Amino acid sequence: MAGKLYLCATPIGNLDDVTPRVIETLNMVDMIAAEDTRHTIKLLNHYQIKTPMTSYHEFNKIDKAKYLIREMEVGKNIALVSDAGTPGISDPGEELVRFCQEAGITVTSLPGPAACITALTMSGLSTRRFCFEGFLPTDKKEQQEVLARLQQEERTTIFYEAPHRLLKTLRRIEEYTGNRRIAICKELTKRYEHVWLTSLEEAVDHYEKEEAKGEYVLVLEGADPEVLKKEEQAGWQKMSLKEHMALYEEQGQSRKEAMKSVAKDRGLSKRDVYQMLLKEE
Repeated sequence: MAGKLYLCATPIGNLDDVTPRVIETLNMVDMIAAEDTRHTIKLLNHYQIKTPMTSYHEFNKIDKAKYLIREMEVGKNIALVSDAGTPGISDPGEELVRFCQEAGITVTSLPGPAACITALTMSGLSTRRFCFEGFLPTDKKEQQEVLARLQQEERTTIFYEAPHRLLKTLRRIEEYTGNRRIAICKELTKRYEHVWLTSLEEAVDHYEKEEAKGEYVLVLEGADPEVLKKEEQAGWQKMSLKEHMALYEEQGQSRKEAMKSVAKDRGLSKRDVYQMLLKEE
């Protein structure tokens, strides 16, 4: 009978945040796959857990995943832990989960700390609708595409960032989104935990003068739908009727739906739009 993969959420700072179920599971499994064994040993020593460890990280994730799959196929149970928080979020754990699903191996998740959710709930910004971007891509073109989408993103967006890149990232976000509100969250659950709800402009000004220290989670306010609507309306006013139709059709609307949208924008009836399009053809 095949073994099982346990995704074990570990503390993001405070060691007391680990759940009893995770401690029990780390003691019970045959092996712990850790992103950094030197980091995880501190947690294991704190709770006197003697289970053998193996490394599983970005640079060995494919070959090591195949090895771990073989171990589970012969009946071994394996726990996966990241350096901090829930495995599979901004770490190579997602690859191992995919391999397990393809191999028919059962995967279960033991819930617990996640820096993105911790920051979101403390931010003071809307939690009703949100999205998670993790770290901005290092590839320039891919990064531009992510930032460009932020201009239209109405949901609260969460990022991770390292201290040495924080100022550059804040500048880049402001360049694309303008001066929105942002919560700068650092050292979550640790002794010097701090959450600062401010504006991008003020945040950039602050970190131009003060060195960033610690690990950061950035929670960015979504775009104002009313502002987006006004910008959209200003845009179509410069378009021909055909261009206006094409705008909605490119968004996936049928010709009939696009005609209805155009008519609403321009304060016309659908019949009027139809007749005007006939004249332009």
